[in-house]
Amino acid sequence: MALAAVIRSSRATTMMELEIELKKASDKLKVDSPDDFTCSAAPSFPVAVSWDATSISLSAACDLFMRFVTRTSHLEHEKFDAAKSRLIERGEKFGEISLKARKTIAMLSQDFIHDGCTILVHGYSRVVLEVLKLAASNRKLFRVLCTEGRPDRTGLRMSNELAALGIPVKVLIDSAVAYSMDEVDMVFVGADGVVESGGIINMMGTYQIALVAHSMNKPVYVAAESYKFARLYPLDQKDMTPAHRPIDFGVPVPTGVEVETSARDYTPPQYLTLLLTDLGVLTPSVVSDELIQLYL
Repeated sequence: MALAAVIRSSRATTMMELEIELKKASDKLKVDSPDDFTCSAAPSFPVAVSWDATSISLSAACDLFMRFVTRTSHLEHEKFDAAKSRLIERGEKFGEISLKARKTIAMLSQDFIHDGCTILVHGYSRVVLEVLKLAASNRKLFRVLCTEGRPDRTGLRMSNELAALGIPVKVLIDSAVAYSMDEVDMVFVGADGVVESGGIINMMGTYQIALVAHSMNKPVYVAAESYKFARLYPLDQKDMTPAHRPIDFGVPVPTGVEVETSARDYTPPQYLTLLLTDLGVLTPSVVSDELIQLYL
């Protein structure tokens, strides 16, 4: 991990200097691209598919790394070299836990996928892909409906990878979700961030999919790593850091016409069935308790 490499290469001579240096590196990692970040290990950071300064998962992972690495009473009683070695050890352990998270979630998710089922997925999610990949390797027979995933069409990438695994897949335009929902047995989505209410912030369209699924009594499962648990409590769709993506309509947009370019939305917990995480299978109502434990 990039932050563990910062500890390793640090020239600080006291714990205070090292913690300040680590905090600065964490803040820089949240806003810079990998090319701008001075640590050569930055691209191995296990969070974002693409580097995004507004990424909630990246910000939450940095905060959790800081808490995980520095929250030990032994540090203040040890000599600096021993304390630094302990920090490096904890940093590497955090990286190992994060990298194993997807495999843990995939294993926990298998009980929810049964032969003959149809699963709706939205856009591209590495953890959802891992879930479906394991189900296919376990010889489960299922098919996937994959939304196009506007504005960046990440669903097309997801459908290509599913097809390469031999999984039957059908691409839907985003506006066909309600039309196709009666074919669906369950919805699987990832998350950019899991917030204190138990709701999730994810790519645009997740909220409306959850609304449709809820109205038709279809379960909505969220597959999300615990490093995406964020100390945020959005009250509505606009109560989030803006994240925008350019939209190509294929034809010129008339002058004076405003285009909504928001790239993510907030799905309240009442529309989610379960969260499948590396901490276990959770109901949305217990997320706040897990956040307290993570940040203690």
